[in-house]
Amino acid sequence: MQLKKSTLTHYSLGELNQYMLTIQHLISATAASMVVIHHGQIVNEWYSGSHGSSSESRTVDARSRFNVASVRKTYLGAAISLAIYEGKIKSIDDPVTEYIADYDPELLSHTTLRHLLTHTHSLRGHNQRLFPPGTEWKYNNEGVNLLIQMVRNVFDQPLAQVMQERFFVPYGFTETGWVQEEQDHLVWLHEAYSSDQGSEANLFASTRELAYWGYLHLTKGMYKGKQIIPSTVFNTCCSITTPAALNQTITRNGFFWWVQDIPRPTSELGGQLPVGSYQSLGLYGNAVLVIPAYHLVAVRMLNQTEPNPPTYDYIHDIQTFGNLVCQYGAAVNSKSS
Repeated sequence: MQLKKSTLTHYSLGELNQYMLTIQHLISATAASMVVIHHGQIVNEWYSGSHGSSSESRTVDARSRFNVASVRKTYLGAAISLAIYEGKIKSIDDPVTEYIADYDPELLSHTTLRHLLTHTHSLRGHNQRLFPPGTEWKYNNEGVNLLIQMVRNVFDQPLAQVMQERFFVPYGFTETGWVQEEQDHLVWLHEAYSSDQGSEANLFASTRELAYWGYLHLTKGMYKGKQIIPSTVFNTCCSITTPAALNQTITRNGFFWWVQDIPRPTSELGGQLPVGSYQSLGLYGNAVLVIPAYHLVAVRMLNQTEPNPPTYDYIHDIQTFGNLVCQYGAAVNSKSS
């Protein structure tokens, strides 16, 4: 997937680049990058540092691929949405037990796909439930692991193959995929993986292609004038899915996207972001932000491995990043209106 690069610049983008450089140094990340897409053009592309702390480490550039960490869950969400569209899954309110056989059915009782997709399932491992499903929010990967297994069951293919055949190849993605072994272009963090089939947190992507992934959701699957995957698949992914009865202080989720609706005290979304904006975050400092109101996508990538310093507030950081992106979108939008 390729987009044109704009020759225009804007003061807010310089401010955004400087902000990213400040954060990179503050959290001791050796590598950082950012891409901003506005109305189908790359308006900002920024790279900083090297893949590691060694003097021989590769310089970060457009070919560098970062581990997207928990942002990988949005790819899983897309596969689940496609399965629903194709009738392989009837509804997100189906009991999980209809699709997963090798799990304690009593423990899974009253648990639906909606709960798994929005971290309201309350499962901890194979033998513990923390609260009745749908009544609270608790981030953990047990629901993710069940959904990965579900994708394999309903498609008869592992997640990585589903994504490659149904999304990456049709949309021209060549710099995104699950990788098991270290390679020169990967920003590698001394990880060890046993599989490249989509069951582990080893999805790597270039900064551009992660931005393209956000842009694909913004355009609802339209690529080069063609609707390759129906728009409803992407609409479903970034629409609020959180159980309506959940505490109103908790941010709402789509299919693993944070979705902006009303101000909520626990939100990681910047307060200036318009309603309908959505975002996914990953360990190491990664973020994908989509602002449909401004036809804008912003991605940042980092390789933080050290604990947060006392002077660093993650929530404040990610909200500030979102607000700076939003300020650029609002400024450009006002000039063009």
